[in-house]
Amino acid sequence: MQSKANTPQDPEQKNPASPSANLSTVSDEAAENVEADANISATTLGDVLEAVEELWPQSLAEDWDAVGLVTGRTTAKVKKIVLAVDPTLEVINDAIARDADLLITHHPLLLRGVTQVAGTSFKGEAIHRLIETGTALLTAHTNADNAIGGVNDALADAFGLKDCVPLVESKDGLPEEGLGRVGFLDKPMKLEDFAERVYSVLPAVAGGVRVAGERLGIVRKVALCGGAGDSLFDAVRAHKADVYVTADLRHHPASEARESADGGHPFLIDVSHFASEWVWLSAGARALQNVLQDLGHEVEIEVSQINSDPWDFVLTP
Repeated sequence: MQSKANTPQDPEQKNPASPSANLSTVSDEAAENVEADANISATTLGDVLEAVEELWPQSLAEDWDAVGLVTGRTTAKVKKIVLAVDPTLEVINDAIARDADLLITHHPLLLRGVTQVAGTSFKGEAIHRLIETGTALLTAHTNADNAIGGVNDALADAFGLKDCVPLVESKDGLPEEGLGRVGFLDKPMKLEDFAERVYSVLPAVAGGVRVAGERLGIVRKVALCGGAGDSLFDAVRAHKADVYVTADLRHHPASEARESADGGHPFLIDVSHFASEWVWLSAGARALQNVLQDLGHEVEIEVSQINSDPWDFVLTP
């Protein structure tokens, strides 16, 4: 089993030089470099949590959600972080193989209550792998959805939207914080062209992109919600959006939205849940890197390339 635990020095190994050997004067610049290196190496999980809270405050999470630290000690050293959408075993094993000290995932591993974490289940095995290898796990879910610069802002940027506001404002947050986003394209586009733009900026998945609406219909005002968003149709209609982009659209809500559409609006674009949230990982990694640097920490941050979309292939007419 791979472990990041420190290996004790061999007690039989002797120091080949006496303590006074090779002494030399240390310049002020060298001393500063040594001090800087010491500060860098001393970055802890607690330091990272401070940065994460600044970016994606837990107070922005929905009441039903489970966000924050799942495994790990706040005193543990952190030199490398990996960001991913899902805490699947493949993602966890990949992070361990990358020698990550912390895995930050968008989706929670333990959203619903559990009574045991035995290694006989997927979640139990995941917990064992994380703890036994000294890899911390942190969840940034609806707090990252609602936050400024979070999942929905990243998606809006990818689609080329401007003048964005939340689709639903956060109860206790700033006016710019909340679920989903509504914004405008620089100029009107045909629905089929905008759908092509959506398709082009998302990672390739088996399900592709599904569209409901007239191909030549014109769109300029766009509503979106990363992840499953068919509970927000009332807000979409209230904003008079031309098109709504979200994931996991179920038959009945989508059908009812089309039946009640005003002049055909809102058109619907249904995308992969995984794909809609994967777009945020790079932006989240950059933001976290910047905050950590501002706090005086140098930590390597990578984005997982594991496609955790659950579908493998699709058959079409």
